[in-house]
Amino acid sequence: MKKAIKFTAILAIALMTSLAIQAQNPPHPGQNGNGSNVGGAPVGGGAPIDGGVSLLMLLGAAYGAKKAYRISRIK
Repeated sequence: MKKAIKFTAILAIALMTSLAIQAQNPPHPGQNGNGSNVGGAPVGGGAPIDGGVSLLMLLGAAYGAKKAYRISRIK
């Protein structure tokens, strides 16, 4: 019985919050989301993504090499 009450309470809270939270209206066709005209600066400011991706690949390769070394050392 307690499980059913807990489930019903969680479901009710989830439904109430999903109904209360509304998305913003889309911008007018001639404007960006911040009110500036279309054709302004690119979204994100041209932030580079290469630094993080190469670091992530390097750490993944190091982790894989460590795992391979441990497996070869055990056999």
